[in-house]
Amino acid sequence: MPTAVLTDHERTAVQAYLRLLHTVRAVFDGPAEGGRPVLLPPAVLAEAERALAEAGLRGNEEEFFRLLHNWCPEP
Repeated sequence: MPTAVLTDHERTAVQAYLRLLHTVRAVFDGPAEGGRPVLLPPAVLAEAERALAEAGLRGNEEEFFRLLHNWCPEP
């Protein structure tokens, strides 16, 4: 399997996306407050958006998910 060599901005975008993904999973797996899930902290989403923009990947989901898959493939 070929490995992708990511730029610093691409690596930051992938890491921010993974943090966002883990945060969303934790929110939905955690207890609901008053029957509603806890809101996602805006800073987590903002970090991912900023990292995607700096890597030139905003609006280019196909390229981003290709990088993500190459860097962090499913087992």
